[in-house]
Amino acid sequence: MDAIFGGLNEKQKEAVAYLEGPLLILAGAGSGKTRTLTHRIANLIAHGVQPSRILAVTFTNKAANEMRQRLYRLLQNDKTEAPRSFMPYMGTFHGICVKILRQEYVAANLSKYFVIYDTDDQVALIRRIIKNLGYNSDKNLKPKAIQAVISAEKNKGNGPEEYAASAYYPNQQKIAEVFKEYEIAKSQNEALDFDDLLLKTLELFAKNKQVRKKWQEKFEHILIDEYQDTNMVQYQLIKLLVNEKRNIAVVGDDWQSIYSWRGADFTNILNFERDFPGAKVIKLEQNYRSTSSILDASQKIINNNKTRTEKTLFTELGKGAPVEIEALNDEKMEANFVALKILNLRSEFPDLSDFAVLYRTNAQSYAFEKAFIDMNIPYKIVGGVRFYDRKEVKDVLAVLHLTQNGRDMVALERILKNILPGVGEVSASKILAAASVMKSERPMEEPEIVEVLNSGKARASIEKLSEFLRGVKSDDNPGEIVKSVVKKFDFSVLTDDGTPSAEERMKNLEVLADTAAEYDSLENFVAEAALMSSSDEASRKNSVTLMTLHAAKGLEFPVVFIVGMEEGLFPSAKGAETEAGLEEERRLAYVGMTRAMMRLFLTWAKERRTYGSYSFSMPSRFLGELGYKNSGSAVGSLGYGEDADFDPFPEDVPVWE
Repeated sequence: MDAIFGGLNEKQKEAVAYLEGPLLILAGAGSGKTRTLTHRIANLIAHGVQPSRILAVTFTNKAANEMRQRLYRLLQNDKTEAPRSFMPYMGTFHGICVKILRQEYVAANLSKYFVIYDTDDQVALIRRIIKNLGYNSDKNLKPKAIQAVISAEKNKGNGPEEYAASAYYPNQQKIAEVFKEYEIAKSQNEALDFDDLLLKTLELFAKNKQVRKKWQEKFEHILIDEYQDTNMVQYQLIKLLVNEKRNIAVVGDDWQSIYSWRGADFTNILNFERDFPGAKVIKLEQNYRSTSSILDASQKIINNNKTRTEKTLFTELGKGAPVEIEALNDEKMEANFVALKILNLRSEFPDLSDFAVLYRTNAQSYAFEKAFIDMNIPYKIVGGVRFYDRKEVKDVLAVLHLTQNGRDMVALERILKNILPGVGEVSASKILAAASVMKSERPMEEPEIVEVLNSGKARASIEKLSEFLRGVKSDDNPGEIVKSVVKKFDFSVLTDDGTPSAEERMKNLEVLADTAAEYDSLENFVAEAALMSSSDEASRKNSVTLMTLHAAKGLEFPVVFIVGMEEGLFPSAKGAETEAGLEEERRLAYVGMTRAMMRLFLTWAKERRTYGSYSFSMPSRFLGELGYKNSGSAVGSLGYGEDADFDPFPEDVPVWE
């Protein structure tokens, strides 16, 4: 027992010791929730509960594996690796449901050897169905977008019939047809997709009382991590699995619920006491990560949310340095400020992995990538790819390369594959073969290139490309050329796959056009882009981390920069449209701020460039909630006059303590 309770604070001990009845553990950021959950399972096993009779659900396989190893070592009091058979029902919702369905395939009316389709399998099947239905000429019907729609509907518990009933627009009605055929094809193939794993298990428990009772009796205790991120189907599954003893413990923090766009419903955690009357509620409020300056600032922002639980985080790590707010003239100066500040802090934090730059959208990364390359600061992007490696950026650059070098067959192949409609593999092969043997320095600009094609659609696409290449002049502004590529080849359609990241892809192309506009020639821009693309992105540990705020959840860094804190960017314009959306943006700010351990910098730019023109920005309302006031000058409220020269390292910086 000393090993189980040793090193825990009083609230953690209380949660570990409470073994009977429903338990809600409200775990603030950095409060040791994983440790508490692990030690609670260890205590259950120490009290005679068999590991195979404990259901422990996490949201990632990585989290489940780490918890399994920590638990086994805690029980063994050594560093022994846990055998695969240990804690067989510790894993994700999907993993647990697979185990159940493999055992209950007869009752679930499934094949014993049902296969599981991943996202790529789903998209391939949907693409075939679109073709079979004769919809392949409809640009608005994209397989990946339809897969996202189907998944979203299933997360709500809806099937093809429910979706068809609400399908009003012609495009929705076509998707409903695809949805219906998709379900039929899956059934014929004896396959389930990821969403089916949950839905089939839910259906099994809802309709078969005998099977439901069997699994209720099997699981003496149920523990759910990150309960605020459960969706409706997961929530219903949990309720059906809880037996009359109601031994369910959930751990989570509604303040850190940032995944509503994935179907997560943070009201599940708010309603736990309603769902399980008499539940014990324990709040883990001691933070082991951040200084009190960081915690106090974070709490001040989250307190503006109306729909939330009440918690007051505290720490014994001391006050620490104040949170600093920096106003910069534009996104370039913002990036340069961050890069220079990192260099200045190296004496205190010599390991570059101590630094993280967090932004609202991936499109913001470019300015920081360039500043870090210019100042020779190694960096890595987590949860995304470098700016010049993003597909839509590489596609536009391929067209630019072809304007510079008409015999660039690599660029031409990319254009044929990714950009031009109606050009299949056969047509692409004919064009590449013809272009490679033509003596012209710019074969794609020659009229006879289309003569090798039989397809009318392919001919039209090649003529469109040829016309564009002939129209580009050497003295054209590079930024305008990028814009014309985006418009001419319908990138607004090409980048729209129906997912939330579609808008961000177009933002990347805006950044590309703005960047190109700064160069005196297209030749110089294309050369610089190639150098940026081939620059060494450090994979070693000693590098600065760039990532979105969403990707940062669950991580921590000694020094954190949250950049782009402006109205319309963070909070996003779309998020600020509704009270619920704004509150989620505020929770996202809270998540970002509580990643910081020792130093936290919040920056915003007075101006940002969009498609070549600068627009004035206002500081984020979240900064206002910290007492920050914008003076209206180019340097915000740093205390300098309207005509003052900007100093990126003023001694009198605005702080919130």
